[in-house]
Amino acid sequence: MDATVEGAVDRTAAPAGEARSRKFRQAAFFYLHLGVLYEAAVFAMARHGILDARGGTPWVWLFTGAAIVAFVFWALWSRQSVWVARIIWGLGLLRLPALIEGAFFPSEGSGIPGSFFLVALIVVLINLWLLARAAWDL
Repeated sequence: MDATVEGAVDRTAAPAGEARSRKFRQAAFFYLHLGVLYEAAVFAMARHGILDARGGTPWVWLFTGAAIVAFVFWALWSRQSVWVARIIWGLGLLRLPALIEGAFFPSEGSGIPGSFFLVALIVVLINLWLLARAAWDL
C-alpha cells in the first residue's frame, strides 16, 4: 500500500541546484578554516624561529596567504566556480606526499613534530573531499 498522497510535494528533498550550492558553501567555509589554521601555523612557526629567512619576512607570507584564502572563499561562496574548486583540489593533491612524509617518515632535526603533519594531512584530506563534492557534484 502506497502511503503517499497523489500530488503531494516532498519538502525533504532539496532541488539539485540548492544541494550543489550547499556543497560550495560547505567547501568555502572549510577552506576558510583551513586558511585560518595555516595562518596560525605560520605565525607560531615564526615565533619559534622555525621559518628561515629565504622566503622573506613571515608578514609577507601571512598577507599573501590571507589574500589567497579570501579569493578562494569568494570564488567558492559567491561565484561557485567549478574550476576554482577543481584547481584548488588538484593543488591540494600535490601537498599530500610532503604531509605523508612528515607524518610517517620525519627527518632528523626538522624541528616540526610528526603530529603536526598528521593533523595537517587529516585536515587537507577533509578539504579535498569537500572540494571534490562541490567541483564534481558528488
